[in-house]
Amino acid sequence: MNTKEKVQEIIKRLEKEYPEPKVALNFKTPFELLVATVLSAQTTDVHVNKVTEKLFKKYKTVKDYADALPDAFRKDISSINFYNNKAKNIQASAKMIIEKFSGKVPKTMEELTSLPGVARKTANIILSSAYGVNEGIAVDTHVKRLSLRLGLTKNEDPVKVEQDIMAVAPPKEQWGRISILLILHGRKICQAKKPMHNQCVLYDICPSRNI
Repeated sequence: MNTKEKVQEIIKRLEKEYPEPKVALNFKTPFELLVATVLSAQTTDVHVNKVTEKLFKKYKTVKDYADALPDAFRKDISSINFYNNKAKNIQASAKMIIEKFSGKVPKTMEELTSLPGVARKTANIILSSAYGVNEGIAVDTHVKRLSLRLGLTKNEDPVKVEQDIMAVAPPKEQWGRISILLILHGRKICQAKKPMHNQCVLYDICPSRNI
């Protein structure tokens, strides 16, 4: 099969394994997803969800984040890796959203990536999971690792990996879905140190099965 057919087969098989794929971060609003995604960099989603459970009860609006005392806000997320920088970016983004976007998280890649701390991966997650808009494919460590192992890319750079996947992926409507499916499979089966080949539904079509 060619690469496009292979991607369709990957999606088909993973959808059977994970019939209701969704982002692992808990959120109710687009800004809550922005906060959770920024916090999740180099921190597990499980830990982020523990922190945001309390955080989202304390800060209910974008203005609450913008108006929070910096020291108090930093303390609220202090168990998160790199919390100082993340706190600064979240509060700066909140202020920018109020000043430039009428208090609403923007719905375009260009506008989202203009926010402090929001790179393309974060923007893709927000667009897809909060707004149902697919401008690209979110590439985290799992997506990059699986894309390399499955032969969908030869690149290490996340932007180039994203471009390679988009070139062979199904219609835009499924771009957010394929990212989440790869993430779920990466966490459960195709782990970084020791992929579980004997449990992998992609084993026979994976060129890296002998690693």
